[in-house]
Amino acid sequence: MKKNNVFELPTMSTALSLLGMAAQVEALKDENKKISEQAARTILKALDAKDNYTFGHSMRVAYFSLVTGAEAGLSPEEMYELELSAIFHDIGKIGTPDAVLNKPSRLSEEEFQIMKKHPENSYEILKDFPMFEKIADNARLHHERFDGKGYPLGLKGEEIPTAARIILIADTFDAMTSTRPYRKGLPYEVAFEELIQFSGTQFDPHLVKMFIQGMKKEALKGEDQFFIPLMDKKFDKNAA
Repeated sequence: MKKNNVFELPTMSTALSLLGMAAQVEALKDENKKISEQAARTILKALDAKDNYTFGHSMRVAYFSLVTGAEAGLSPEEMYELELSAIFHDIGKIGTPDAVLNKPSRLSEEEFQIMKKHPENSYEILKDFPMFEKIADNARLHHERFDGKGYPLGLKGEEIPTAARIILIADTFDAMTSTRPYRKGLPYEVAFEELIQFSGTQFDPHLVKMFIQGMKKEALKGEDQFFIPLMDKKFDKNAA
């Protein structure tokens, strides 16, 4: 009996020590997460100051993405990754010249090539943040197409992360339905048909289905605002 006790005490002590170390690791992760999120909010303020439309667009894309993710049954961890990836998908536009970013007419080929750099710029801004590696990748890849004809890497189908595939749908939908000084936004039903038309080529067909189902459920709520957890704030759904 005594022999057993001799071996049991160090074992218990080791277990307690490991638990303590695990708690410290989790505390450090939480602290890194808080620091990263605070820095991220600071960057978003810079984006808002440079281009209020892109800031508002990013919040709506986050909302649309979260609706889709919930409909698709993503886990809480996946939803958190999706939220931040959607919020920051256009953060690289901070480096886009105003003449290109705010041009009210069609971009020239040269200007379009400049605009196409923003996903890579987003990646460069985010990649060194603690815990933001996947978010940086998703922001970089949100213009990849399901048929492999997107950019910057020409990835195809499930080679593209789920979050990036969702963000492309949400991003395109907001671009179609937002009212700008030079054009009126499309009604939701018309935009839904556009997404369906390009399912399997530009968009993931399953995720388009999840998006439309989720958005129709949202419409039934009759709410004028949506809530973004990272910002701890509500935003108007109206994109005018």
